Amino acid sequence: MLTIEKLNEYGANTTEGLERCMGNEAFYFRLIGMALMDVNFNNLKMSLEGGDLDAAFEASHALKGVLGNLALTPLYEKSSEICELLRARTEMDYSPLLEELFLRKAALDDMLAE
Repeated sequence: MLTIEKLNEYGANTTEGLERCMGNEAFYFRLIGMALMDVNFNNLKMSLEGGDLDAAFEASHALKGVLGNLALTPLYEKSSEICELLRARTEMDYSPLLEELFLRKAALDDMLAE
């Protein structure tokens, strides 16, 4: 079960996230669940695998916004790193960054599943 304590251990800034949700924990948790199902995780992966840096940038930028608003710091930081590289149109192997993003996502998915 997801708790504020687990989110804090994960590295989320729950104070900031809850402020954006007007202190409503249930709403905050629901938004986190929705964010983890965001199609932009898959869009980012597929775009990078297909070499479409423009589409990958759009997906990473959308994720960065959602994750930042929820103050999910570990996910936000990695999505932001990817986003800024894509903004600069850096051609590189994104697979290690993508793998880290999905590992951080999986850790949060696991908390929700408990």
